Amino acid sequence: MTMEIIISGFGGQGVVSSGIILAHAGLTEDKNVTFFPSYGAEMRGGTANCSVVISTDPVASPIVASPDVVVIMNEPSLTRFEPIVKPGGILFYNKTLIKSVPKRTDITVIPIEANAIAEELGQGRIANMVMLGALIKKTGILKVDTLKMAQRERFTKAGEDQLSLNDRALDRGYDQV
Repeated sequence: MTMEIIISGFGGQGVVSSGIILAHAGLTEDKNVTFFPSYGAEMRGGTANCSVVISTDPVASPIVASPDVVVIMNEPSLTRFEPIVKPGGILFYNKTLIKSVPKRTDITVIPIEANAIAEELGQGRIANMVMLGALIKKTGILKVDTLKMAQRERFTKAGEDQLSLNDRALDRGYDQV
């Protein structure tokens, strides 16, 4: 089984960190993984996206042209990436920040109030963790406990309060689907 994923949003929304966490969790579960980040000219506030391929088979290329899953954190990313989701694929979008509604009828569209849930938990910047929880629940590609471990290894300088908050965000996203 192979799953090609694109995560996209503004710099500073944890897009690249999300990809790193997915890739690390995939490796932990003995899957073949590629991770390919892409940044706009400006870092924070500019566009950022990444491609992650997770597979039980060898992965030939990190380039994802027609993803199975797209996670969209902002409006410009919806415009850019909705058209390339594979028919039958899944599009998760951050309904808190995106006012447009995806138009495709040949994909599964899952709105997640990611920023609203993150703010409710006490920190808007963990919206990416909410989205990862939803992605894991819907796709079943990885275990949520593996993601919790991977985020701890990604954020080595974070205190236990922050890491526990990230875990709660993953759980809340998981429960949204």
